[in-house]
Amino acid sequence: MTLDLLRFTTAGSVDDGKSTLIGRMLYDSKQVFADQLSHVEDASRRRGGDGTLDLALLTDGLRAEREQGITIDVAYRYFATPKRRFIIADCPGHQQYTRNMVTGASTADLAIILLDARKGTVEQSKRHAFISALLGIPHLVVAVNKMDLVDYSADRFAELVEEFAGFADKLDVKDITYIPISALNGDNVVDRSERLHWHDGPTLLDHLEQVEVSYDHPHDVPARFPVQWVIKPALGDYRGYAGQLASGALRPGDEVVVLPGGRRTRIAGIDTFEGELDEAVAPLSITLRLEDDLDVARGELICHPQDAPTVTRELEADLCWMHETPLRAGGRYAIKHTSRSAAVRVASVDNRIDVHTLEREVGPDELRLNDIGRVTLRTSSPLAVDPYRSNRRTGSFILIDEATNATVAAGMLAGVA
Repeated sequence: MTLDLLRFTTAGSVDDGKSTLIGRMLYDSKQVFADQLSHVEDASRRRGGDGTLDLALLTDGLRAEREQGITIDVAYRYFATPKRRFIIADCPGHQQYTRNMVTGASTADLAIILLDARKGTVEQSKRHAFISALLGIPHLVVAVNKMDLVDYSADRFAELVEEFAGFADKLDVKDITYIPISALNGDNVVDRSERLHWHDGPTLLDHLEQVEVSYDHPHDVPARFPVQWVIKPALGDYRGYAGQLASGALRPGDEVVVLPGGRRTRIAGIDTFEGELDEAVAPLSITLRLEDDLDVARGELICHPQDAPTVTRELEADLCWMHETPLRAGGRYAIKHTSRSAAVRVASVDNRIDVHTLEREVGPDELRLNDIGRVTLRTSSPLAVDPYRSNRRTGSFILIDEATNATVAAGMLAGVA
């Protein structure tokens, strides 16, 4: 039997203990190999201290990061228990690396927001919780860490739950779980702690193993196939369209439409390296053969005509701005949406979100580094898009500065302008 998979991310402010938490989880669940442990022991000795094993080094994988004692990139780790498989994205806490948090959270099913029991809910805690909600992550765990530094106080934990809950009432997240922990000492991470006997909920790992993650069945969501490559050998008459099925299912004989042009045909066959398929379901990588000899190019999208996405050149989107040069109306960039690229102009900056109150400031002049706001965009050529809430793959995009090739923004489509 194949165990199901939970993708989760850890986020929070600087030094809240994210890397230590993941290291503790791996260590206490017996997921650390002997050679890994030896490297961590050596690195812990080099950094000095009282000889205690620094479990944060299990996830701070880059040597430069280990030497500085910080995490600046997203560290991905895989582990499994008898009940479930996990992929962890350990995201940096520094505000200037908010873009990394967006990357790590973009495919997550659950987000762990760490709070320092002494500091409570700070700006980065709010920012990361809001981004998690904006990205449509259905489950949040608020892990109140460093309970050992507040004498494992039940009253302090209750204060912090009330504080965060007041903020979370404004978030569009239905499932939020609060767990007191000490990542440094291992309390309530994998094993239940007598020092937190007053908490009658699960340990963190228990919750991760038990949380119900519902995935849309491929037959219940519209099919979306962005064409990544046209396969046409120099010899022979084979012509196929390769890519990854972003959502839904396709079968030979299905009537399909090629967007944005709107030409219709039927699927003649579905090829893979292992052979032909009677059906393909997301996220399989496939090659489609079509019955008619259409001129289909990279960046076009193949889907069923009865539930096709919107084809438009005007977009409304929430942007997380990731560059030091502000975004202003009139700015010109390249947009990368699925496998399609186009030029784009910022028609207007409609509002900017205050991460403390979650209120939208209407009509700001610009979006600065790490700002999140609603913008209206106009593209040079039409895109086939879905709202982000209904399809993460065809509802998301990035903006690129063509002069530097830097990714300057991650966007989630709210609708069409």
